[in-house]
Amino acid sequence: MSDWVKKKLGDIAKEVRDTYEPNQSESIPYVGLEHIAQQDLKLIGTGKSSDTQSTKRNFRSGDILFGSLRPYFRKVVRPKFDGVCSTDITVIRSKNGVDQGFLNYLIASKDFIDYSDKISSGSRMPRANWKVLEESEWSIPNKETQQRIASILSAYDDLIENNTRRIAILEEMARLIYREWFIYYRYPGYESNRMVESGTDLGFIPYDWKPYEAQEVISFNPRTNIDKQKARTYLPMGKISENSMVIDSSNLESRKGISGAKFKNFDTLFARITPSLENGKTGFVQFLQDGEIATGSTEFIVLRSKKLNPYYIYCLARDDLFRKTAINSMVGASGRQRVRINSIKQFLIALPPSEILDNFESIVAPIFSQINILSKQNISLITTRDMLIPKLIKGVVNANS
Repeated sequence: MSDWVKKKLGDIAKEVRDTYEPNQSESIPYVGLEHIAQQDLKLIGTGKSSDTQSTKRNFRSGDILFGSLRPYFRKVVRPKFDGVCSTDITVIRSKNGVDQGFLNYLIASKDFIDYSDKISSGSRMPRANWKVLEESEWSIPNKETQQRIASILSAYDDLIENNTRRIAILEEMARLIYREWFIYYRYPGYESNRMVESGTDLGFIPYDWKPYEAQEVISFNPRTNIDKQKARTYLPMGKISENSMVIDSSNLESRKGISGAKFKNFDTLFARITPSLENGKTGFVQFLQDGEIATGSTEFIVLRSKKLNPYYIYCLARDDLFRKTAINSMVGASGRQRVRINSIKQFLIALPPSEILDNFESIVAPIFSQINILSKQNISLITTRDMLIPKLIKGVVNANS
């Protein structure tokens, strides 16, 4: 480390404070703290600037977004697009020739997060102040080493991003099959089947399909017994990503007690506070140990099969028709609205013969299994990357060797 030198953060980075006033006539990608995963350096969704009201910050593609409110959550991302973000996020850009990728991993390092937490002010809403941060000193290598460190660590992030894209494609495949078969009734052999009036709001359905209310074929928040003497894993609402089914073991927290929604493998978790069509949170559980039961936020509605396979239930919960019913049922004060569970219990479903459901399961179950494999790969990649960050950023491991 003979060529590493101590520099103040303010000498290698600047806070970007370009402001943006929301305009209902334009829609720009918006990133709030809720869109950044805790600890994982992942963007789990975006909003629209047109849906916001107060002043925001502009950021450019490649800028570092650092969650300065409660910095111990380690909400750090580097989007590959221009947009606006919450003022609870500090927009950071390198200067004086420092590599932006290296700076990103410095900001994401445990030492930086711990320091940010230490100097935060405010008892209820602790916030790291840039004026204090920019006075902190950090060991910085030469430009070539910076780039090498960024290259090594970004290779992991590229693999994580690639797996995430593959997961999204696989999920969309499963949902397209669901829509073809169970919304448009274009399942294998449909050409030889006749349509009949169902006598319900479903209208015409295949003659050998039967209309049911969802509560007749799905259990909503089913009773699940848990040993009260044991510590249980817990899943916070914020751990479910938007626009993706993926929930994995890294999302769980160890917590005593059994309050909250109880779930097990092959349950679907439907968020009763965010069922929007564009980014509603819905998760599929397939990451628990055999026989394990976990608890989650009471803002989850747990859906479990009675007469349907679990893959059908997940695709149903992500479908626009089901979500519209949920959205239209929401009640409560502005900003605290919740889905009325009785409304979605009465959602109408056309139940096909068992052989069609079995055929659907045989096709999509391998897709869900592959998603689970890719998700586990991402856990391993994130763990390895986070193990390397402090070693490379501190020069403990030689990036050029």
